[in-house]
Order: sequence, then structure tokens, then C-alpha cells
Amino acid sequence: MLGQFELPDLHQLYMQMALQQADQAAGMGEVPVGAVIVHQGNIIAAAHNQREMLRDPTAHAEMIAITQAAEAMGGWRLEDCILYVTLEPCPMCAGAIVQARIPVVVFGAPDPKAGAVQSLYQLLEDGRLNHRCHVVSGVLQERCGQVLTDFFKQRRAEGKK
Repeated sequence: MLGQFELPDLHQLYMQMALQQADQAAGMGEVPVGAVIVHQGNIIAAAHNQREMLRDPTAHAEMIAITQAAEAMGGWRLEDCILYVTLEPCPMCAGAIVQARIPVVVFGAPDPKAGAVQSLYQLLEDGRLNHRCHVVSGVLQERCGQVLTDFFKQRRAEGKK
């Protein structure tokens, strides 16, 4: 089953779509993180951070996409889905990924301050949990990281005005 998930061209295509979501977030003044969830080649969810707009600390791109995907699938088990996200998921999002039984997670940029997939923790591959994910990291890493760098650089510049 995992063989179908190891297709770099498809990973790049879907990560581009996640980057489009990140661009939407930046345009709204949100931290530019985007996510899409794919099931059998079809995008069933697309989201971006909305913490500021919704005034909700849980409104991360991954959390919103998981909710959308569960609705699209008609249930909470997102088996046979792939989550694409521009930034390494945090502990909250990694926990939701495990709970949703998402088998494959593809992310772009690592998050050395809050990453719970490879950087600080390895929650998605932790053998002590009842579900583990196949992880593909670094897909369009430079572009995913640059979107965040540019956003925070602009925020700092605006703060100095």
C-alpha cells in the first residue's frame, strides 16, 4: 500500500496546493501554513491557519482539514488518506492525525520550535501509540520555509514603522 504514497511528483503537486492555502492565510494576516488531504487521488479537504480570524488556538490548517475530511468521508477514520502540510505538525495536530488514523503525512518545512513529527518529538512513528504514520518530509522544503520566513520578516518590518 505504501508504494503508491512514494511518488515524488504527486507529493510536489499536492504540496503546491497546500502552498496555495498558505498564501491565502498570509493574505489574511494568518501564519502561512496550508494543508490538503487527498483520498484516492481526490482532494477532500483544503485549509489554512485561521487562529486569528476564528480567535481559536486550535484552528491550525491540519485541524481544519481533518474536520473537513471527516465530513467528506462520513466518519472520523481517515484511512487511505494522505495529509499534505507546509509545516511540520505541532503536538496538537500530530495527536489529531493519530486519532484520525491518517496513514501518510507529507510535510514541507521542519519546525525546530514546535515540530512533533521529527524535530522535537516523533509522535507519528511512536510505537507506544495505537496508530503510526508513514512520514515523508522535506517536500518543497525551501519554498515552504521561505513563505514563513517572508511572512515573519514582513511582520517585523511592519512593527518597526
